[in-house]
Amino acid sequence: QVQLVESGGGLVQTGGSLRLSCAASGRTFSSYAMGWFRQAPGKAREFVTTISWNGGSTNYDYSVTGRFTISRDNAKNTVYLQMNRLKPEDTAVYYCAAARVVDGTLRYDYWGQGTQVTVSS
Repeated sequence: QVQLVESGGGLVQTGGSLRLSCAASGRTFSSYAMGWFRQAPGKAREFVTTISWNGGSTNYDYSVTGRFTISRDNAKNTVYLQMNRLKPEDTAVYYCAAARVVDGTLRYDYWGQGTQVTVSS
């Protein structure tokens, strides 16, 4: 129903910026909230940020608050993650995901393949 493809990852120096894109397709895409997650080598996948397609509300993990911004372009069916003032600890594979709202909680049903972000120190 929903296919997600991330892009925009790469190598950047500490303090630099990157913008990730998540291109979505599928007839039910507009009904899903969207989120970004990341996974560093040897660590568990962790939450980064979410955005709701109906109201545009957002939520961020404390570690990225003030540095990262999630946004959307409904006309392009695309979700973005603007990352500023990057730190080495931001190095990870970043995944885009689409979630259903079930009993007031988000259940992520669809995932992209990920894009690598590497921040050099």
